[in-house]
Amino acid sequence: MSSKLPARYPRFKRKHGKQSSYHCTGIKLGQGEIKLPKLTPIKARIHRDITGTLKSITLTRTTTGKYYASVLVDDGEEAPASLQTVGTVLGVDMGLTHLAIDSEGNKTANPRFLKQARANLRRKQKALSRCQKGSKGRAKARLKLAKAHERLANTRADFQHKLSRQLIDDNQAVVVETLKVKNMLKNRKLAKHIADASWYGLIQKLAYKADAQGKHLVKIDQWFASTKTCAGCGHKVDKMPLSIRTWDCPGCGTKGIDRDINAAINIRQQGIIKLRAEGLSVPANGGMRQSGHASVAA
Repeated sequence: MSSKLPARYPRFKRKHGKQSSYHCTGIKLGQGEIKLPKLTPIKARIHRDITGTLKSITLTRTTTGKYYASVLVDDGEEAPASLQTVGTVLGVDMGLTHLAIDSEGNKTANPRFLKQARANLRRKQKALSRCQKGSKGRAKARLKLAKAHERLANTRADFQHKLSRQLIDDNQAVVVETLKVKNMLKNRKLAKHIADASWYGLIQKLAYKADAQGKHLVKIDQWFASTKTCAGCGHKVDKMPLSIRTWDCPGCGTKGIDRDINAAINIRQQGIIKLRAEGLSVPANGGMRQSGHASVAA
């Protein structure tokens, strides 16, 4: 007896939404042009040399009317093998005031792109809402708003690409927390700031860049109390509200512990444990560039 899926109402694509077209046969790539089935050659700005066997082409039209072609090529090279000896391990804690805090004490400020573009987006959104539906003025206003959102997304993605590239190039393993962003967005006071930080997007970029170089991206348990645990002695405090930025450990007596750097060091230590559990060779100190925990103090 065959089971059938329940019938549903048809789903239509939005007229001005993102659209794509996939082609894997009858395709060619020439000097400054792309050939697709049943179409004359399309002029294209090819920004890098294409070497290998062409497999497929995906054309994409954005909401702003721009066209992009994603080309899949088989270069015949084997993917790099994962490193079995990990020399340098970096722990990264993510926050709102500082987007990334590493275990060596370096802090990367959060650019807050949405906050910078909020006035411009609000002005263009109000202009769009005043236009009559179906009019040419509304179409122009919609395009202006879409370009503003596109510029915001591109700026954020460019910053994350540069940051993730630096972290992966300088280390053989990067350790991060497993963040449940969907649950964190339920906080009404911080939801907009959390969405603007885009932690998940940064972790995604770290993941595929690490795979491309045979390096490791380690995600630790989401329930590990990295902030409330002293990196020096392992003492765990009961509460650690966001208003407390530095604290004193009652276990070992360390004064002025920076909560973010302390969390990054704990994340790093948990990542080293996880790497060793997988059979990888990690030095005793995990390749720390700075000895001890002097960087914990503010």
